[in-house]
Amino acid sequence: MEKKGYIMSIDQGTGGTRVILFNHRGGIHSMAHREITQIYPRPGWVEHDPLEIWDTVIRCAEEAIRGGSVAPDEIVGIGITNQRESVVLWEKDTGKPVYNSINWQCRRTSSICDELKARGYEKKIMEKTGLIIDPYFSATKIKWIADNVRGVREKIHSGSIYMGNIDSWVIWNLSNGRYHVTDFSNASRTMLLNIHTLNWDPEIMGWLDIPQAIMPELKPSSGIMAKTDRDVFFGLEVPIAGDAGDQQSAAFGQGCFSPGTVKCTYGTAISMVMNTGEKPSFSKNGLITDLAWKIGDEVDYALEGGIYTGGAVVQWLRDGLRVLHSSDECSRLAEKVADTGGVYLVPAFTGLCAPYWDPYARGLIIGITAGTTIEHLARAAIESMAYQAKDVVEAMMADTGRKVSILRVDGGATKSDLLLQFQADILGIPLEKPAITEMTALGACYMAGLGVGFWQSKEELKQHMKIEKCFEPKMDEEMRKTLYSDWKRAVERSLHWNRSTEAGGC
Repeated sequence: MEKKGYIMSIDQGTGGTRVILFNHRGGIHSMAHREITQIYPRPGWVEHDPLEIWDTVIRCAEEAIRGGSVAPDEIVGIGITNQRESVVLWEKDTGKPVYNSINWQCRRTSSICDELKARGYEKKIMEKTGLIIDPYFSATKIKWIADNVRGVREKIHSGSIYMGNIDSWVIWNLSNGRYHVTDFSNASRTMLLNIHTLNWDPEIMGWLDIPQAIMPELKPSSGIMAKTDRDVFFGLEVPIAGDAGDQQSAAFGQGCFSPGTVKCTYGTAISMVMNTGEKPSFSKNGLITDLAWKIGDEVDYALEGGIYTGGAVVQWLRDGLRVLHSSDECSRLAEKVADTGGVYLVPAFTGLCAPYWDPYARGLIIGITAGTTIEHLARAAIESMAYQAKDVVEAMMADTGRKVSILRVDGGATKSDLLLQFQADILGIPLEKPAITEMTALGACYMAGLGVGFWQSKEELKQHMKIEKCFEPKMDEEMRKTLYSDWKRAVERSLHWNRSTEAGGC
């Protein structure tokens, strides 16, 4: 029997905030979206305004409720999913951020990471956290703010500062400062969680001079972890019962519940996640180990390959080069040509992530001739997403010995059939696109729904999952090998380009 009421999913991403109300069938009842401002103080630096993030969350919540003609008391639970690694430090008494949120893409802490490597900590950090030392993760961002923003280190030592990723910041505001919490999936992306003991690691925190007192309390990904404050959330105390980093959340929404299942989310960035089961699996091919989610006493782990620039390459064509009027125009232009004319675009705007891990790589366009057109460039941008995803699939298969036979896809860029067909072609395997592509939000919804008893089990959730379209590979093997070989040559030329990333203060 279908239950009445709705689960609210708050999806706070890099490009903006989306709030969706899901019904008991797992269908979208109403939705609201607002973009957030991207701040680039220096080359390689990326920030957001935490107060703007919070403002978009509460405004989108109000718009989704109003747009769906829903009474606030019909919301039975809230799930939160978020851009991971991005860091906020704020005063616990006033709620005032001490600095902008340093975004996951930001490379300003490259020198701090180099110092950690020079001190010989790389192997131990990998063993404890599953992560490599990289500016991507939260830990060095926290240290940078503490060391470079005037007065913050003193406030930390006086016990007046909280740290959080975006989920913690949103929950703290929704609860009017009553709850300072995070879930294990988000915590596993800080480079401070020991994924074996399931606690913040005191040794790593000591190396970085980060006191545990500023860190949020660890909670399972599904289950009541906080409640909204009546003065903040439309006069109601609603249980916040789901919380997961965006890519773990998308894997949950895609039903990647068993070892070997793989999903790929094409958003501003791209992330591929393979469930590896109840024990962490460590990569020898440039992937990282995630704690996928913790539900009750059960923990699932995953291998993940993150790609910094996915759909953001289209935004760059639109906003940076200004050769597109809208993001949708990219696919329309690309479809006018049969191929890229030999052009490759490596979008290493802030370095390259998995499996290369080179913060000093920079973007390039190669293969240009006098006959190259904007149509070729648009197609090269779209194909760059598929090539980067193939890099990660190859690494996953090498690490696990498993052949990836089907790829489950989601995210905003999956609106492009051209992208998905080329992805199937260059991988040589089928792609499954679900009827609902807002998988990041759906995963948080499912976790919250399980947490409040809206649904009873993962098996029940599987009944709601529907495939909209399957993309079968059509490219012959020789062409696939030739194209991918040239992509690898292009990537090689982008590596180790910039050595001048600054770590200055403010």
